[in-house]
Amino acid sequence: MTFEEQLQTYAELIVKHGANVQKGQDLYITSEPIHRDFVALLVETAYKAGARTVIVDLADPLMQRLRILHSQSPDYLSHVPEFIPYKFDQMIPSQAASIRILGSEEPDLLEDLDAAALNGMQLAVRKKLKNFYEQGIGHSKVQWTIAAASTPKWAEKVYPGLNSEEANRRLWDDILKMCRADKPDCLELWQKHNDTLQRRARKLTELKIDALHFVGPGTDLLVGLSDKARFRGGSDKGPRGASFEPNLPTEEVFTPPDWRRTQGFVRATRPFLINGVMIRDLKIHFDKGEIVEFSASEGEKTFREYIGSDPGAKRLGEVALVGVDSPIYQTGKIFEEILFDENAACHIAVGFAYHFCIEGSAGMSLEELDATGVNTSHVHTDMMISSEEVDVFARMRNGDEVPLLKKGQWVSEYA
Repeated sequence: MTFEEQLQTYAELIVKHGANVQKGQDLYITSEPIHRDFVALLVETAYKAGARTVIVDLADPLMQRLRILHSQSPDYLSHVPEFIPYKFDQMIPSQAASIRILGSEEPDLLEDLDAAALNGMQLAVRKKLKNFYEQGIGHSKVQWTIAAASTPKWAEKVYPGLNSEEANRRLWDDILKMCRADKPDCLELWQKHNDTLQRRARKLTELKIDALHFVGPGTDLLVGLSDKARFRGGSDKGPRGASFEPNLPTEEVFTPPDWRRTQGFVRATRPFLINGVMIRDLKIHFDKGEIVEFSASEGEKTFREYIGSDPGAKRLGEVALVGVDSPIYQTGKIFEEILFDENAACHIAVGFAYHFCIEGSAGMSLEELDATGVNTSHVHTDMMISSEEVDVFARMRNGDEVPLLKKGQWVSEYA
């Protein structure tokens, strides 16, 4: 397949499998302006698939930088006009679809900004969009998907030894391959992959695991699970009855922990972004469910501000299992983009839990969820914690431990 043919296949994967746009459905697409040409391909593909209206929002992070540097009052940074949450909330009753394209034109654009100001501005938006994230995303009332497109400066970080043009092409090749868009039978391959992830999730749920135990260099972490928690993986189903793939690519099976039962030490095995700032070499100590101590070689101040966003920001909301057989891990690359890096390794997330993984959650209030150890924070950030040196065990209710991943590899029963 030529590069152009693979791009077309990728666009069809995102529209027809990721968001799974239905005839007569409205679609909302957001990306940075640098992706205008690829977004145009998505728009064309969506209209050909039967979309009624496609709304595109090309959001430039430079405007965030200018706001923080030149806003005339600190109070202005936390102001979110009412039409912004209204726009997102209207996607729920209209049963719209959403596509978000990642890939930063200037990956370091926000690095030197005041961490407290940046976090406060981002948190204000998250609070205003709380209903959308809880209902539209958390309860799958919107068909949504997140994918990525390469940019030259991002590519230079992944391939520092290459010139900009060659690095950009190599990163595009990686993205297309990891998303199986380099194959003419891409959609069929994704159906098979979904079957594998969903079968694995069912087996883990049926185990009735009491806790997950991560053991490796710098890591001895016990993550307790709720007896109402269910593992999920692969596609989900929206209100129209249409399945959709939240992340392209995806290699994880995940579940919300009982945050109160997190105990021990953990070392992040890959860097990750918070509010546009890279966090490197993070080490965390959890005690009685909360972060009580941490260190990082880069981004420590940003991480401190972030976990102070609200009480749930220093507690876990997700734990996910990924084997080293993941095609993302197999590239041997760190992509410095959470969409890919979280699908290369097991990870935990501080912040809100995905409520749809909790049995009976649809009828529960936030207070009821919180009382069962389900994190109801406004924020959510993943951090990768596994490698070929990390083992993962399922601790059963009788105290026995069953191996799930040995040296990062799924044991045969769950492969």
